[in-house]
Amino acid sequence: MRKIQKEGTSKAFQVEESLRKRFKKELFSKFCRAINEYDLISPNDKIAVCISGGKDSFLMAKLFQELKRHNKFPFEVVFLCMDPGYNEKNRALIEENAKMLEIPLTIFETDIFENVVNVEKSPCYLCARMRRGHLYAKAKALGCNKIALGHHYDDVIETILMGMLFSGQFQTMMPKIKSTNFKGMQLIRPMYLIRESDILHWKDYNELKFLQCACKFTEKESSAHGEEGKRKQTKELIAKLKQSDPIIENNIFKSVENVNLNTLISYKDSRGHTHHFNDKFKK
Repeated sequence: MRKIQKEGTSKAFQVEESLRKRFKKELFSKFCRAINEYDLISPNDKIAVCISGGKDSFLMAKLFQELKRHNKFPFEVVFLCMDPGYNEKNRALIEENAKMLEIPLTIFETDIFENVVNVEKSPCYLCARMRRGHLYAKAKALGCNKIALGHHYDDVIETILMGMLFSGQFQTMMPKIKSTNFKGMQLIRPMYLIRESDILHWKDYNELKFLQCACKFTEKESSAHGEEGKRKQTKELIAKLKQSDPIIENNIFKSVENVNLNTLISYKDSRGHTHHFNDKFKK
């Protein structure tokens, strides 16, 4: 059922109402659950909520605004958008959405797209690392101690499977990590438990239009063989497996919570040291 617009109310108000009512269980409750379960926010944090222009990051911004209204303990947020080299149309769409949704955006420019557009080996990986570095640096300059990214549940399970299928490793996208290059800084993912289908439903319900992937590299045909192509293949594989096993996604997610180290041939600890099963077997 399409939402009926109330006379005299702003678009931002309508979107906020949908988070409090229609999508409270699917979006706001899961947002709060992830924050509590993974201990993502502490009193007096100053968090840079990073907005790329897509549906995920704009939803995250609205969820943070809603959380601030409850404000069980003091913390600050800065809505930070890095322009890595968007064309004028895409930059304008981000600014228009921020204004419509009443999100006070701080935008800063970089030349990341120009630096990676001609890179043939792992351009998406390089771009992501450069983006993160610039975000950390800007956030720290603004007095923040954390940056928040809009990765969701589907990103997590796709990353788990991609690592196994394409990289020969078993790991996950963590709900929070400490920066190794920016002392005292952390990265958090408060949308960790939110499903992409619910984000899409929220977007369509509110008749919102967000930026798709605006990377110059993905416009090339060769991108189908890169990281984005692999993620697309993985997404399709999960959808196919789900047809015969409805809980396949939950099983993938739970697999990184139910690891038995005694059943692994080898694993690396936090210091990068490899532990082989024979080390204990011979004792």
